[in-house]
Amino acid sequence: MKEETRHSTSEASPDQLAGTERVTIDEAGRLVVPARFRRALGIRGRQQLLVGLEGDTIRLRTVRGALARLQALAARNRQGSGSVVDAFILERRAEAARE
Repeated sequence: MKEETRHSTSEASPDQLAGTERVTIDEAGRLVVPARFRRALGIRGRQQLLVGLEGDTIRLRTVRGALARLQALAARNRQGSGSVVDAFILERRAEAARE
């Protein structure tokens, strides 16, 4: 007699273990972002997201997360260099002097 193997629905698929899940886009172009992703990003109810196309990937970002990333990039580039505005003005003056 052959023993039947049953998989629990609570077992994670390889995609889920890797941090991805398969979703379906409906006829209107909508998809449902899995609950665990929404919880991880603090997305509740109707909320705007930023959508970008990067190669063969569609990237969704929260506005709050994108803003925090931009602020971190700006802070990293600004460290020890004084005013960004002053640097911009000096750069433009040098460019004008070369012309």
